[in-house]
Amino acid sequence: MAKMELPKGFSGQRTFLSAVLNLLSLSLSTASLLSNYWFVGTQKVPKPLCGKGLATKCFDMPVPMDGGSTNASSQEVVQYSWETGDDRFSFRTFWSGMWLSCEEAVEEPGERCRSFIELTPPTEREILWLSLGAQFAYIGLELTSFLLLLTDLLLTGNPGCGLKLSAFAALSSVLSGLLGMVAHMMYSQVFQATANLGPEDWRPDAWNYGWAFYTAWVSFTCCMASAVTTFNTYTKLVLEFKCKRNKSFKGNLGCLPHHHQCFLQQLAGAAQPGGPWTSHHQPIRSVSEGVDFYAQLHNKGFPQGTSQGVKEELAGSSVEEQC
Repeated sequence: MAKMELPKGFSGQRTFLSAVLNLLSLSLSTASLLSNYWFVGTQKVPKPLCGKGLATKCFDMPVPMDGGSTNASSQEVVQYSWETGDDRFSFRTFWSGMWLSCEEAVEEPGERCRSFIELTPPTEREILWLSLGAQFAYIGLELTSFLLLLTDLLLTGNPGCGLKLSAFAALSSVLSGLLGMVAHMMYSQVFQATANLGPEDWRPDAWNYGWAFYTAWVSFTCCMASAVTTFNTYTKLVLEFKCKRNKSFKGNLGCLPHHHQCFLQQLAGAAQPGGPWTSHHQPIRSVSEGVDFYAQLHNKGFPQGTSQGVKEELAGSSVEEQC
């Protein structure tokens, strides 16, 4: 049975690497979802006309109300400003995420925040809700994949169960990565439409991507790397199991006595009701079931008089026939 032992050290390291990448992706995606720094930039806002902060740039000009009269009581004071062009505007910093959009206040220190959903044009709100739903599904599938990988690390004594967990974890990671990519692209489209068609007092003069945008794509990269590593681990285990099983079967079957071959044929078919092999009369339809079958053969004893070579060949021939 030593010839057919499945490799556990190397696959365990790969599974641990996949779990670390998945956990990193989960953390980054959650941080980017809750952040308000997907996009940053400046907004062009008109300055208050001759306010307290602009006293040195404004001057008063008395204008007679009746035309040529110089009477001070009949004159009106008009304020003029020396500022022209872009000097008449203030550029305040803004930052926006999936939930809130905030900008600096002009006349008083602090910031002003508004719901980004309310700023979005009505034609784009459905896409925004789809993007949010895809983000939640993305994080949920990432969490599921991490739990499957963690279970695989803890259940090291069952190789068949480990193969199944690796396969489901890889599929979950791939689906979550695709959903995350679609969600990021949809939200970027919604923001661009809002920047062009949103409220006039909010439209940015210039904008760029914030750290949360890059964090989201780094999360997507880690998620896909975890999926590839998990698929690679699963494929390597399957190929090594098949290779060792075939070598053991072909190398020892020709050396068996005739009665041992007959014994193998009987046990590979339908077992007698109530016998020790009744639970294995159903066909084995997957590699993971074949590994389970092999593990059970390793744990169960054989009848007295059956040699160690028969035990090895029974495990190899049964799994070879069904897989």
